[in-house]
Amino acid sequence: MDGTAIIIILAVAGVVTFLIYAIKGVLDQLPDVIESAGKARDAWHRFKKPELPPPADDQEPPAAA
Repeated sequence: MDGTAIIIILAVAGVVTFLIYAIKGVLDQLPDVIESAGKARDAWHRFKKPELPPPADDQEPPAAA
């Protein structure tokens, strides 16, 4: 019975250690994921609404209808 309890304790400790290691890995990658998401959002906004170049000095601005 004592051997079984020790094996169970070691197994639980191993699972907890693995979970902590996995969570740490995910959290370490999170800032890069957030930065990439921001860049993708900015690129999408630029794609949906391209900036027009300013009119040349010799051209009149378009008249409002």
